[in-house]
Amino acid sequence: MSIKIAIIGAGGMAAYHATGFRQAGAEIVALADVNKVAAEKAAAKHGIPRFFGDVTEMLRAVPELDAVSIIVPNKFHAPLALQALKAGKHVFCEKPPALNAREMLQLKTAAAKAKRTLMFNFNNRARPESYAMMDYIRQGAVGTINTCQAKWIRRAGIPGFGGWFTTKALSGGGPLIDLLHMIDLGMYFMGYPEPAHILARTYNDHINNHAFKGPWGIPDVAKGKTDVEAAAHGFVTFKTGQALSFQVSWAELNQREEVSVTFQGTKAGGLVRRLFGIDGLDATAIDACQLYGVENGRHVNRDIIVPADEPMGRVRSAINFIRVLDGTEKPLNTPDQALSLMKVIDGAYKSAATGKPVAL
Repeated sequence: MSIKIAIIGAGGMAAYHATGFRQAGAEIVALADVNKVAAEKAAAKHGIPRFFGDVTEMLRAVPELDAVSIIVPNKFHAPLALQALKAGKHVFCEKPPALNAREMLQLKTAAAKAKRTLMFNFNNRARPESYAMMDYIRQGAVGTINTCQAKWIRRAGIPGFGGWFTTKALSGGGPLIDLLHMIDLGMYFMGYPEPAHILARTYNDHINNHAFKGPWGIPDVAKGKTDVEAAAHGFVTFKTGQALSFQVSWAELNQREEVSVTFQGTKAGGLVRRLFGIDGLDATAIDACQLYGVENGRHVNRDIIVPADEPMGRVRSAINFIRVLDGTEKPLNTPDQALSLMKVIDGAYKSAATGKPVAL
């Protein structure tokens, strides 16, 4: 029998989730959104037979559900995941895992108690470049990764003014929590060491300047809040002696949007990077996946060639969730890792607010 799954949230990410779930052989049986009209439209668009305006009603009306996928504003990630886990459902949730580490610990505990799988859409782990790089890392070709630089920078990428993205009570913060993918990917390559200390700074320049609005996101809300950072920079040390620096921004005077992890290992260094084009993912975008080593006394740069993946792992990540449930793959991420990541995010905001290093 195929795994039966429901999607919570009628937003654009539903297309990637639905595609991945179906490619893995799952059956999408329902979609719920607080806006029932939006739920009906999304269900029709994605060929989903049932739709609901209330999650509680859906869980009651569709008891055969095995799992749910959560695609809603950040504030509602943890409450909906908890509700689904307590109802005995497996959960695949968009990033960030929660607003903070305290909420993430509740999710981890609830998943363990319910004996259900809890995973998050850290889709950059599912990119072909990341799979290829992890193969080299697991084979020992890189050695120990001592240092890592994680970067997701945008020149003009504010996702709408006054909406939930820019309202801290709903989002948890700005680009630091929104674009945490590369921090996660860097820690993933490093073996997810336990963080020790963090020093970080946030910057608000340009956060209200409409010239820095991105080409995607949600409509502006004239009387809404914009009380989050425009950029964040920081440095994390780990109990293993490893270290990671990060730079994330929605609005910063960079040359172009860059999504990258660079690392320095004891046997080889490496890079996974996407340089976006002038108008986003256009013909001028450049992907790179490289290893840097020494062979026979000579320094060598090796290009790792992988298939193109325009969705940046979003479909493959959803496939992995279903394959974990049917026992054919191991999970690309775990609740323990998500908790560690949220401790880093919490620490970064605390350090930025106090101006001091924070012990994690």
